[in-house]
Amino acid sequence: MLNIFCIRPKGFNVGNDAIYLGLQAALAEAFGSYVNLISIPATSRYESQAKAGLSSKTVHEINQYGHGVIVGGGNLYENGELDVNLEALKKLEPPMMLFSLSRGRIYNRLDKLVDRTDVMSDTILAGVNRHARWSLARDHATLEHLQKLGLEHARLGGCPTIFLDRIVSQLPEVPTGDRRTTLVSVRNPSLMNISLQRQIAVPQQVQSLIKLLRERGHEDVRLLCHDHRDIPFAASLDEPYVYIQDPHSYLALLKSCRLNVTYRVHSALPCMAFRTPFIKLSYDERALSLMKTVGFGDWNIDIVREPDVVSAVADRLDRIETLPALREAAAPVWAKLRESQDGALKEFAAACREFAGRR
Repeated sequence: MLNIFCIRPKGFNVGNDAIYLGLQAALAEAFGSYVNLISIPATSRYESQAKAGLSSKTVHEINQYGHGVIVGGGNLYENGELDVNLEALKKLEPPMMLFSLSRGRIYNRLDKLVDRTDVMSDTILAGVNRHARWSLARDHATLEHLQKLGLEHARLGGCPTIFLDRIVSQLPEVPTGDRRTTLVSVRNPSLMNISLQRQIAVPQQVQSLIKLLRERGHEDVRLLCHDHRDIPFAASLDEPYVYIQDPHSYLALLKSCRLNVTYRVHSALPCMAFRTPFIKLSYDERALSLMKTVGFGDWNIDIVREPDVVSAVADRLDRIETLPALREAAAPVWAKLRESQDGALKEFAAACREFAGRR
């Protein structure tokens, strides 16, 4: 059996686990068999004194018995949540792939897109990329930044969550009382990288959206929390809410719901995969670029630039029956992304087997 290390985000967001499920399914296809997938947190920030990231200890362990390394997926370039020791990385022996990573800007208090203060430096970003044989950017904005740094081997790869339809058979049955609900996937405004004035406006915006949905006949509306830090916000609105930490149950709920109005990228993309009706609300370049990359840029709503978010959602509700046609129009884009993902993973699998054969 091959030992493949996966350096990935392991924070509080269930979306990270949904990405990991997509990666696991893609790896199984690429290798044609199970591999020993050894998951390590990208940063020690949430686990004190734990091995994490591409540190000297991690690189040493990988060299001892690993046959390949995958970093991702997630927005690890953007948020400083990948620990990297470039000197140690130079000693890494097995092949390494950067998979579905993103780097996006955020809106400042003047509503202009700027780099985050914790963004990975270009020096480290370029160093990590130059050691990787494969570099799959999750979206166009990330790819453009990598290419500006002269990293010509980088290619567009999208996110594996748009191909989660291949794990539908693994999803559990949703309890009868939780089927065909209408979800509003929220994020605690204090965790949104937007101006304080816009953060303050989010609770009223969510309440107005719930009111609109109920007026349109959506009686069972529930807030969906991706992160336990969303719960205080959801509870403050005095509305029914749900928090599901298990990614399989979380995805099953998305598949079974009637509609998902979502501030979260990783509840929108699984809805695309499952053909669940959805309306996406975005507030940073990471989401804006990714939605455009997968062919749904015109369906997306930028809550910072859009003067009347509730009216924009009402417009999408009026046109919700056009979603299947939009998905079909995006099919060629998805085919290219899948070809890029699967092709790179098959090359990675061959390189890991070749490396194992030399040991």
